[in-house]
Amino acid sequence: MEITLTTPALLFPAVSLLLVAYTNRFLALGSRIRNLHAQYRSTPDSILEGQIVILKKRVVLIRNMQFLGVGSLFLCVLCMFMLFGGKLMLGKILFAVSLVFMLGSLGISLQEILISMQALNLELSDMESGP
Repeated sequence: MEITLTTPALLFPAVSLLLVAYTNRFLALGSRIRNLHAQYRSTPDSILEGQIVILKKRVVLIRNMQFLGVGSLFLCVLCMFMLFGGKLMLGKILFAVSLVFMLGSLGISLQEILISMQALNLELSDMESGP
């Protein structure tokens, strides 16, 4: 496979957009946790407690998504330095690892989306039990 200096640069826009999306999710969850915590302190409720537990799991997943996304970008830049320096094989290896990091980030993102459904189902559980 032929790899040039511009090949790893193709990931920059994708990684940048993903990191913005991950950061927005993180900020939204942080705000939601703060609101639910304040609500829980005033009127303790098992549903609120369950939601907070799920949201805490999601925040950890988002942190891991961000870590892998930043790692992917870092390895892309390092790959470009290696290619620029004429170290083609090392550049290829770094680019491959960068892609693996990106796959890991996306995989964790899917897991976080699935867990978010648990929080929604928990919030709506009082409607299922009836009046």
